[in-house]
Amino acid sequence: MTSQISDSGQFVLGNVRLHRSLTLGLAATFDTDGFALADITVANGRISAIAAHKKSKAPADAIDLAGRIILPCFVDCHTHIDKGHIWPRKPNPDGTFMGALNATGTDRAARWSAEDVAKRMDFSLRSAYAHGTKALRTHLDSVPPQEEISWPVFETMRETWRGRIELQAACLLGIEGVRDTKWFEKLAKRVAAAKGVLGVVTYMVPDLEELLDKVFSEAIKHRLDLDFHADETDDVAAISLKKIAEAALWSGFEGNILVGHCCSLARQPDLDVLDTLDKVAKAGLAVVSLPMCNLYLQDRRADLTTPRWRGVTLLHEMKARGIPVAVASDNTRDPFYAYGDLDMLEVYRMATRILHFDHPVADWPQAVAATPAKVMRLDGFGMLAAGGSADFIIFKGRSWTELLSRPESDRIVVRDGKAIDRQLPDYAELDELMVD
Repeated sequence: MTSQISDSGQFVLGNVRLHRSLTLGLAATFDTDGFALADITVANGRISAIAAHKKSKAPADAIDLAGRIILPCFVDCHTHIDKGHIWPRKPNPDGTFMGALNATGTDRAARWSAEDVAKRMDFSLRSAYAHGTKALRTHLDSVPPQEEISWPVFETMRETWRGRIELQAACLLGIEGVRDTKWFEKLAKRVAAAKGVLGVVTYMVPDLEELLDKVFSEAIKHRLDLDFHADETDDVAAISLKKIAEAALWSGFEGNILVGHCCSLARQPDLDVLDTLDKVAKAGLAVVSLPMCNLYLQDRRADLTTPRWRGVTLLHEMKARGIPVAVASDNTRDPFYAYGDLDMLEVYRMATRILHFDHPVADWPQAVAATPAKVMRLDGFGMLAAGGSADFIIFKGRSWTELLSRPESDRIVVRDGKAIDRQLPDYAELDELMVD
């Protein structure tokens, strides 16, 4: 089957299973998990037709997939590929958030040359591409002097990968860095020149509202979207998500705002939660949860006792209010998360188990495809539709329980109507970066 897809300019995939929330224009009978049997016609790198199975008059040479699931290529809206794969040379000493912060800062100051960052970024992108990701946003550590190193590397990488992975970048610095007004204005100009996204990590500092006002002012001046890390803690007093929503409202900001983590919200009193969610919805914020990284870092205890909570935020309550929600990879093999491979199927599998994206499945699959695509302003990404690009993933699983029970390491990734070479990069390629 792979050769038929790779070598032909036109083919029909018959008897495939498509999900209602990720497919446009399919008139069919959907099962309780949102799937329907369909036939997909591909010609010249695009989907020319999607029709209900047995109603499309599929040709005799159609490739019968016997009910296997096809999903659009993934959109990963929160990653850190500038940090990726430094674990072998700088592991987290205790698995805590502060351990990760300190280890990463030390490694960045000592090792993050342009060559080092470029090699690790490229390794990460080859992994994501092989797993079926079509678009990815990375945060770039932008504390001096790293912003002068990593942003040019990113711009080169974006051009190198154009047509395979649509790359976006958001600057990353602690909110306290905004106090240096002249430097932050210069950074905002640099981000705008790179067509990037303005981003900061918020903490409950005394002047948070004043600093947020400056962030929003710079975003408005340069017409930049915003991307925040917020409340990545179990401290119930951490309410910067609410402060971000209030700042968006008072500033009249009209761009897209994505807020990541928001862990403390799950531990706050109900009345406080409701007030925050009402403001988030009114301000039009979108939220991304990072289930694997937060499960790893949050509630890790120095006395080696068992963690008591999952570290994820309240996506169900957000979604019920119409707040766009997504899940994403976050860190991979660095001090913030010792594992991961930028495989969005793994992210969705873990999210389903941790966040209960089931019973019913509803339209939760949009959280790794259509929803982050909208947040990232990527028209035509994250959905299957006649007239759209033939970019999709063919799995062996025929139901959610089959799909999410195995790694699906033999999935077929189709880009522009052809099956790609899914060879994953060898970790040995990075060995030279791990020695002093």
